[in-house]
Amino acid sequence: MSNSQNIQWFPGHMAKTKRQISETVKIIDAVAEIVDARIPISSRNPDLMGIIGDKPHIILLNKCDMADAKATEKWIEYFKNNNIIAIPVDCKSGKGINAFKDTIKSALSKKLIQYKEKGMEGKPLRVMAVGIPNVGKSSFINKIAKNNRAKVENRPGVTRGNQWFTVDKELELLDTPGVLWPKFEDNTVGEHLAFTGAVADRILDTELLAMRLLEILIEHYPQLLTERYKIDDFCEESYDNLCLLAKKRGMMIRGGEPDTERAAAMLLEEFRNCKLGRITLEVPNA
Repeated sequence: MSNSQNIQWFPGHMAKTKRQISETVKIIDAVAEIVDARIPISSRNPDLMGIIGDKPHIILLNKCDMADAKATEKWIEYFKNNNIIAIPVDCKSGKGINAFKDTIKSALSKKLIQYKEKGMEGKPLRVMAVGIPNVGKSSFINKIAKNNRAKVENRPGVTRGNQWFTVDKELELLDTPGVLWPKFEDNTVGEHLAFTGAVADRILDTELLAMRLLEILIEHYPQLLTERYKIDDFCEESYDNLCLLAKKRGMMIRGGEPDTERAAAMLLEEFRNCKLGRITLEVPNA
């Protein structure tokens, strides 16, 4: 039995943000899109490609240390086949940040040469960072800008509220104030964003969400559940598995009934904090 929910959540003013990004694209050299390496498709905004056009585009597979390494390799190859460079990064630790700087400068090397030939040596490349809520965009900017978070002067044509940060003498990074949120036409997108905590738990039935996550983990990562919770035999019904999980952790309520609400919250928290192990919920062409 499927325990999927119809998850919808639209924070912010999407139309306004889309217009802001469309205006800003005109004056930037490239786009850095931050996505969650565990859900590289669900954490992308489907409108973005239409907005940025033919601008050079790099994807940062953030939280790579929480994702299945083999799956991440497949995603890098997948994006390469679609003419997009993808780099695994961990924006909290800084892993992959230097690779990003080297890659973006390499991708825009012709522009740097043109600047030099025109006597404009020293003019920095301008890169716009984009990403849906809670994907790690702020962490990326904090890590890459380090102590250079001083706001650069306003640029013509940039909507007020956008902030430029100096990365080094050859690179400036633009943080856009708003973000686009995808419409969840595919319910799987909403589920995956909810699993990773990108959608607020307060609008969800966490027990149903945990039951659905258990279904997926039992199918693709049963060994991790066994190692973490010492469960050898899973039940056919997801609710029974949630009860089993509660019993294994001693989560009981008066009358000897399993506390499934508490067990659900625990499972989601431990998945989000990588306590179950490295897990990727989406793989290319799967």
